[in-house]
Amino acid sequence: MRTPEFWRGRGPASTALLPAGYLYDAGGRLRRYLAKPIAAGIPVLCIGNLVAGGAGKTPLTLALAQDLTRRGIAVQILSRGYGGALAGPVRVDPATHDFRDTGDEPLLLAQAAPCIVAADRVAGAALAVAGGAQLLLMDDGLQNPSLVQDLRLIAIDGGFGFGNDRVIPAGPLREDLGRGLARIQGAVLIGEDRFDLAERVGRVLPVARAALVPQTDPARWVGRRVLGFAGIGRPQKFFDTLTGLGATLVATRSFADHHPYDVVEIAAVLDAAAESDAIAVTTAKDRLRLPPALRGRVEVLDVALAWTSDADRRIVEHLITPLLPGP
Repeated sequence: MRTPEFWRGRGPASTALLPAGYLYDAGGRLRRYLAKPIAAGIPVLCIGNLVAGGAGKTPLTLALAQDLTRRGIAVQILSRGYGGALAGPVRVDPATHDFRDTGDEPLLLAQAAPCIVAADRVAGAALAVAGGAQLLLMDDGLQNPSLVQDLRLIAIDGGFGFGNDRVIPAGPLREDLGRGLARIQGAVLIGEDRFDLAERVGRVLPVARAALVPQTDPARWVGRRVLGFAGIGRPQKFFDTLTGLGATLVATRSFADHHPYDVVEIAAVLDAAAESDAIAVTTAKDRLRLPPALRGRVEVLDVALAWTSDADRRIVEHLITPLLPGP
């Protein structure tokens, strides 16, 4: 789905949906109250969102998995595999699986650490333990109460925050903001803080700052004419990144999150780019959903999470260290 514009404000459309939002929140609270979480047998670090749409959860999970692996921790990632046909539990193999099998995000996550797709998170955790995992990164499981979660972190998009602070469908929140923050031990604020989120969230829990930085020389984008397209939670964030790097954005195309592109759609994008003497550019996650025959004609702006300072990195390390196995 695309993020509705009315999630940014409190206009008539949002207000009319408030009763549905109250019911949605109540349903989530009831689910958590009735749940009997199962212990995985190893520490579980849940990385989630309080809002629907892209807040930077996947880059955060990738960064943590890479850091833990460098420190010698046998970390594995557990994902529900949104949009994929496989219910699992199954270990993701980028050589044989594609986004139709596992969803797009697990294919990215599997580049950093072994990744398991499982609609049943308990069964997925058991497969990870059997595979020698010492720590489990639970990707996007904040609202799933099936597993005991030893630590909960959230990603926050500094350019969007919590939208209008209302619960789905009246706003982007997956649960009441106050109750959600009370269940979390730390937050990572990604990008420019346009809504004083560091101060607001920092009143109740530790906040580390980070940014998404390009994985190629930023200078290669300066002055280039590009047609940007993306099917992610908030495509505008991707377009803003391109212009922030100095590219000339001649046009944009926005698609629904996790959209499966077909040949006709991408051929039209490529034709439009050629007519404007531009190149077509998309995200690394979108590339996984492109028709294989046309992938080579689309450039990718790949980004990764980088801590704003050593102090920010240490905030997260301090939270995670108690979960790690001893020497």
